[in-house]
Amino acid sequence: MKKVARKAVPGAKSTSAKKSGLKRTSATKKGKVVEFLHKATCATCRKARHFMENHGYTLHFRDLAKERLNASELQKLIGTHDHQEFLNPRSELFRKKKMKDNPPSRREAIGMMAKNPDLIRRPVVVAGGRVVIGYDENGMIRF
Repeated sequence: MKKVARKAVPGAKSTSAKKSGLKRTSATKKGKVVEFLHKATCATCRKARHFMENHGYTLHFRDLAKERLNASELQKLIGTHDHQEFLNPRSELFRKKKMKDNPPSRREAIGMMAKNPDLIRRPVVVAGGRVVIGYDENGMIRF
């Protein structure tokens, strides 16, 4: 999976985990906290979560199925990068609309991802101005 350098997470809250409603693991890696955008039923997300926890990171969770990213948050998250990197090719909508052969415009893709979070490639791990999309051990370990 590709690494995307970015600034802070849109929608990330700097308040405590209890106040923001985000879960927090107890492990830390040199005080490193990452935002972990996921879907609870996603096997790849569970695998990435275990990898990050086993390497001592503190995770702030956002379940994309319960707390969807709005179009503005997606726009900030994607930034100047290719929006197609954020599309989940395993999504039913991706296959149904044949997005591989006929990719949507940036505006269309962001609108569809805001309405259907299954279309977002997961997990999305954000920290230190960087974004890692999907399960990428090399990218995640560099936070």
